[in-house]
Amino acid sequence: MKIGLALPANIPAVVPTDLIEWARRCDSAPFSTLAANDRLAYVTGDPLALLAMSAGVTSRVRLMTSILIAPIRNAGVLATQAATIDSLSNGRLTLGLAVGGREDDFLVGQAPFHNRGKRFDEMLLHMRRVWAGDTFTKNSHAAGPNVVQEGGPEILLGGGSPAAIARVGKSADGFIVGGGGNLERATEVYKSVLESWIEHERFGKPRFLSGLSYALGDDATIQQARSNQYDYYAWLGEKIAADRAQTILTTPAAIREALASLESIGVDEVIMQPTHPAVEQLDRAAVAVF
Repeated sequence: MKIGLALPANIPAVVPTDLIEWARRCDSAPFSTLAANDRLAYVTGDPLALLAMSAGVTSRVRLMTSILIAPIRNAGVLATQAATIDSLSNGRLTLGLAVGGREDDFLVGQAPFHNRGKRFDEMLLHMRRVWAGDTFTKNSHAAGPNVVQEGGPEILLGGGSPAAIARVGKSADGFIVGGGGNLERATEVYKSVLESWIEHERFGKPRFLSGLSYALGDDATIQQARSNQYDYYAWLGEKIAADRAQTILTTPAAIREALASLESIGVDEVIMQPTHPAVEQLDRAAVAVF
């Protein structure tokens, strides 16, 4: 099972220049992937901009949006941005995409919220046309740089609804399950993802990823990490936010146990999500899991 790492860009105290150092160190460490999260109505930076930056200071690690809220964006522009990063990184881009569940993100993006699922399906088709080099009028050119990966970047879907999971077999290469490494939830989702894959008569098997929130260090570090996690999930209400804050894994033993459990149910890759912005969190995670 591969182990990836997310940038701590969704933490209010993070220093932008530190993210460059996170990317450099991730490329030098054994991590498989460097991921960037997406939110508009929060302090999170733009994931595509962060991955474009990361492409310039890395040469090995894969780059992934985990996840990007597609329907707040224009499909053609998003496809071209993705093709640009794929080209800059020599084919290292994976797009984790979802319809999004927070209306405030759509208000900031001036995008309609209630038909986002339908538009998302249309976006996936349009983006693949762009990556295939289709032209949209008789005398127009193909859009954007040529993608390095045949057919375009790998697409993984995220989300918590049955509709999101059912899309995998039809439109994607795999699924990213959230929930901070909840084994019961991951098991249920993986079963549904496989059912969708089989229903659409796809060959091979879907890629299956899980997230895992962590913080390693002294009591003050852990306390700050829990506060960061609470703030990020506060929109769900006090109880849920408090519960999410307590799910952070805070010891190497707990992280290794969770990773072993996720691997046992068929997870192909885990993206470790730091909840504290210090670059030392990357080094501590590497020591804990490799």
